[in-house]
Amino acid sequence: MNAILNEITALAPDLADKETKKQLGAARDFEAILIGQMLHSIREEGAGWLGTGEDDASATAFAFGEDQLAKALAKGGGLGLSKVIAAGLAAKSASAE
Repeated sequence: MNAILNEITALAPDLADKETKKQLGAARDFEAILIGQMLHSIREEGAGWLGTGEDDASATAFAFGEDQLAKALAKGGGLGLSKVIAAGLAAKSASAE
């Protein structure tokens, strides 16, 4: 994570550390949503990676599990999208000033 913060700060050195962390968090949250949607669509197609949710309780449990797995994957680096998104946000903030 420090490497990502260093890259973003290099793109926009005048950006406050708080703002950089906020942008990285937003990018990571966005990536988690994308990963969660991919997991959900796989389960909905019946190719289930966790089996099928026959009732509302299991469907809710699967949705919660997918959400938590997606957040954990994104926090660990995910697909690498959060790094690209955060760098783009930093560059846009730097050019706006």
